[in-house]
Amino acid sequence: MVKQAIIIFVLLATLVLPFALRPRQAASGKADETLVVITPHNEAIRQEFERAFKRWYHERTGRTVAFDWRLIGGTSEIARYLEGEYTAAFQNHWVNTLGRRWSNDVLNGFANGALSKDAPAVAHEARAAFLASNVGCGIDLFYGGGSYDFIGQARAGRLVDSGILEKHPEWFTDDVIPQSFAGEAYWDKDGRWVGIVLSSFGIISNRDSLKRLGVTTPPRTWEDLADPRYVSEVALADPTKSGSIAKAFENVIQQQMQKKVLARMSTSRFDSEDTRKAAEQQAVAEGWLEGLRLLQKIGANARYFTDSAQKVPIDVAAGDCAVGMGIDFYGRQQQEAVRRRGADDRLTYVSPEGGAVASVDPVGLLRGAPNKELAVAFIEFSLSMEGQKLWNLKPGTPGGPEYFALRRLPVRKDFYEIEGIDALRSDPEEKPYAPQERLIYHPERTGWLFRELAFVIRVMCLDTQPELKRAWRALIDAGMPAEALAEFQDLSAVDYAAAGGRIRSALRSKNKVDEIRLANELSNRFRAQYLRTVALAEAARHDGQ
Repeated sequence: MVKQAIIIFVLLATLVLPFALRPRQAASGKADETLVVITPHNEAIRQEFERAFKRWYHERTGRTVAFDWRLIGGTSEIARYLEGEYTAAFQNHWVNTLGRRWSNDVLNGFANGALSKDAPAVAHEARAAFLASNVGCGIDLFYGGGSYDFIGQARAGRLVDSGILEKHPEWFTDDVIPQSFAGEAYWDKDGRWVGIVLSSFGIISNRDSLKRLGVTTPPRTWEDLADPRYVSEVALADPTKSGSIAKAFENVIQQQMQKKVLARMSTSRFDSEDTRKAAEQQAVAEGWLEGLRLLQKIGANARYFTDSAQKVPIDVAAGDCAVGMGIDFYGRQQQEAVRRRGADDRLTYVSPEGGAVASVDPVGLLRGAPNKELAVAFIEFSLSMEGQKLWNLKPGTPGGPEYFALRRLPVRKDFYEIEGIDALRSDPEEKPYAPQERLIYHPERTGWLFRELAFVIRVMCLDTQPELKRAWRALIDAGMPAEALAEFQDLSAVDYAAAGGRIRSALRSKNKVDEIRLANELSNRFRAQYLRTVALAEAARHDGQ
């Protein structure tokens, strides 16, 4: 009987404790206002900002707020969702309000921020009608994700000026939030989006797993992830599914371009500006190939390419993978989770010096926002020092989050200059604006090839993963014979000219079949190339025996 009583008690405790220990919720009842937000942010960020904003807003207005979070996936999924919703909404406006006939020209024109002068007249009319409308999708804010997606939404006309630049010009200066830093834009000059927190990329490592592999020093550079000892031990996310991870891969390419350009410029003399520009462009093209070759090796070491960037640090922490390439705050938050479980030093995170640029996660007001004034208030709160402190203060500290250490870096420069702030911070050693060796982002080099880079990685690494891994193992077993390695890394089909030429044309073609056809062609080419690599490597290994 005693044993049965103990079992029953344990079962009851298991059921009751989660409810007893959960954070207190506000009293039930209808709120005065509701804010509708679509976001890729995790639950910890959502909870802390919701709780703090409700308090901040009530203190100023006496009104209560409810949040309606729309969670559909990462920024790429959000972008596709918004495109579909606004297309349906504008079609209804065009047909039923304006009494016009819907057509492909209208469809292709209304959200085209780069509509050519020779486009059909009706396309220009549709574009003007959309920009003059208050067409919406029932959502107030797009909150979080990479700036690339916000730039795209603003160009399409789905994001509108929130008025925050005019309301707080003192915030948008070089001393507080610079318009750009290290080549990255931090806010839109037309006020359609503003960065509220910094985001970078780095390497997450599990010390126990490294010890198992005989690795004594955690990887600190992108090149370290190409080490053959990490075969099937690297966790990666799919850049075609996550805009943030695509940005991380772009950082790898940009670093190699920067190295090539600096080396060329420091060792050459030029007769004219034209020859200097030609030499720089050649170095950029060489850096593109060098970066792709590095990503190819890292991809060959991959255990998988996951759809979710959040899975990477979780699997590294669990020891399912030894290392991973990911977003800084995912790595730090997983560190925090491991620390709470008492294993302080098992998980490490490092941002490669000179290998990653700090970009921003923005917030933007959506066209036709049903709760515009409330949405603007949330933007204002997020950029105020009250909102900024939530990102990196320790839980329970004055002005900090209540329950979760968010482990992210505020965008405001003046946050880091507050007297005594480091003692309250979760990551006091992180000084994003301090002088250091930096990667300077050049958007003219790869920004226009963002989709093309993800496509190349897809056909080079994802669609061909079994053949890629087999070729890489054959090279390792054979000691990296030169002829086989050269075959493995022949990337002439996806070089800089091809990316900006036939690949760009196929991805931007109105006929989706063009992209599918090219993907099949290049995937088959890489499969055959990897099989030839295996044959050459095995032949070299046999000759050496």
